[in-house]
Amino acid sequence: MEYPIGYHYNFCPKFYLLNMTITEPELRVFTQNIFLAIGCNDEHARLAADVLIRSDMRGIDSHGVARLSGYVRLWDKKRINSKPNIKIVHQTPTTATVDGDAGLGLVVAPFAMQIAIEKADKYGSGWVAVRNSNHFGISAYHALMAVEQQMIGFAMTNASPLVAPTFSNERMLGTNPMCYAFPAGKYPPVVVDMATSAAANGKLEIAQRAGKPVPEGWIQDEHGNFTTDPHALKKGGSLLPLGSDKEHGSHKGFGLSATVDILSAVLSGANYGPWVPPFVSFLDPPNDPVGLGIGHFLGAMRVDGFRPVEEFKNHMDNWIGRFKAAKTMNAGQSVIIPGEPEMEAEADRLKNGIPLVDAVVKDLNELANRFGIGKL
Repeated sequence: MEYPIGYHYNFCPKFYLLNMTITEPELRVFTQNIFLAIGCNDEHARLAADVLIRSDMRGIDSHGVARLSGYVRLWDKKRINSKPNIKIVHQTPTTATVDGDAGLGLVVAPFAMQIAIEKADKYGSGWVAVRNSNHFGISAYHALMAVEQQMIGFAMTNASPLVAPTFSNERMLGTNPMCYAFPAGKYPPVVVDMATSAAANGKLEIAQRAGKPVPEGWIQDEHGNFTTDPHALKKGGSLLPLGSDKEHGSHKGFGLSATVDILSAVLSGANYGPWVPPFVSFLDPPNDPVGLGIGHFLGAMRVDGFRPVEEFKNHMDNWIGRFKAAKTMNAGQSVIIPGEPEMEAEADRLKNGIPLVDAVVKDLNELANRFGIGKL
């Protein structure tokens, strides 16, 4: 299936024009060099770059290299430790709690997921809660680590408090994404990767850069009224939960977001709710933290704990095939399986390169100037 240019799984349009296209290897080397410049060792720089590049390759531009300057700003403020001592602080045979030592979430979360996979390999399932971490990129990267081992993967994280719960105009929760990834046979994995807010903050940032309004239902102003102003957050507004308002199910989005917050932070000892330290530069961290850093929750389950792997994958193929064959409202349409647009984006960008917009290129080249590496 072909998708309209600029559309992702949640059918959210991008708001910008293409400035340049760069190959995956070129962008990967550039990104690694920035992480090396802030003090990451070779392994961590490679891993952090891989998470961001995978996001861009999957067409999730809001969480790829567009965020690189944000990590550097947090490092400047000494809120990211580029040389963390990541360690397990509590564990049982099937569970663990990891302290990320204020490291890049791009590094901490894969460390935790690897522990979950090892526990699942031995005991059938593994579950790891993480505290004292930072923004971890796209949830799908971590959940797909389990799929590569023929397991079902889970990944979620809490985030900067930018979202108001239903009936409130106070920012209490993050966009709090969650991902569930399932292996299949002849088809690509089914990957349900979504924010629990009406829109991810990264998409708001894209609209800000382009000076374009956002769709109604994404954000409310400081008085609790819908607004299309992408700068409303800086004026005291808030993002809205998935569903936007009560009549359209925002209480369900609030409930999903609350689940992510509790599993990621209340369970791990990280900050939760309005105490989560923000990624965005215009908000200062709270001076009364209730935990350490931000939190993640990751899990892996062996399929053969329930039924033979090949039998499961055959039925996943049957599930996917039947949904693809479902009757549609218009000719030429078909049901889009979760993760399908991202897989197609990855194939396209592997062939044609990664598109970058002017604002992102400008940010990246400013980093290149600062650290004395070659510009894009």
